[in-house]
Parts: sequence; structure tokens; C-alpha cells
Amino acid sequence: MTLPLALACRAGEHEGTGRIASPQAYVQECAACHVAYQPQMLPAASWARLMRSLDKHFGTDASLDAADVQQLSRWLQENADRRLTTPAPPEDRITRTTRFERKHRQIEPATWRLPSVRSASNCMACHTGADKGQYSEHALRMPEGLSARQRSAWDD
Repeated sequence: MTLPLALACRAGEHEGTGRIASPQAYVQECAACHVAYQPQMLPAASWARLMRSLDKHFGTDASLDAADVQQLSRWLQENADRRLTTPAPPEDRITRTTRFERKHRQIEPATWRLPSVRSASNCMACHTGADKGQYSEHALRMPEGLSARQRSAWDD
């Protein structure tokens, strides 16, 4: 039996990663396409690589002017996950971090493909507070399109 999505994401899962005031350029540029991920969700090395390759940002050209790249790179580096035990995830993807995979291990692969979810990187599909850096189960919603079995597991 699959644990409910709510149980896979316990309260306080991102303790210490509450919303950090984001530079306007980050909100304007990055959050225009996806949730403005908190810098603590990746180690500094991952952010550095991502900022150096914005022209190939996960299949999209997300290039910024040099001043914005410099400002955002500095901000991301200053606020990145600094724990020495945090390895850079494959492809520098938040959804491939050890923490993300551990917290979402009970989510069935079909859930990520639901039209209401689209991918594991669409945090707002389930975490209603993701845009505020909040990921606790108290702010979860059941995504549309779950099978009867998945809905039943959610309610357990």
C-alpha cells in the first residue's frame, strides 16, 4: 500500500529553509517560469553551474543580462545549502537531491505525470505554500486526477 502524499511530506521537512527575501530580479525572471526555489534547496556548486549555463536551462534559454547574473549568483551562493554532507544532485536538479527523493519516495511515478502535476518540479501542484518556501503537510492539496486507490491512500 502506498502511503498518502501527505505522509510523504512531514511538517518541518524544510526546517530552516523558510522564505528568504528574494532579489526582485529572481522573482521577475525565475519565478516567471517556475516556483522561486529557495537557495537552500541546492548546494552552492549546483547554483554556480546553473547560473553559468542559463542559455541551456533544462531545455530552455533563460539567459539574463550580466548584472542580473552577477547579483543572483552572489545571492544564491550566500544562501545555498552549506552542509558539508550535501552532495550536488545529478544534473543539479532539486528533484534529484537526497532530501527530495527521501521525502517523496512513496509518490507513485504516475502521480508526477498527472496533468494537474506535470512533473516533480511543479511544487505548487501539491504544496500550496511552495511560493513562500513552505512545504509542510499542513499546506498540501490533493492533485486532481488521482486514481481511486491514490485518493484512498491520501485520506488514510
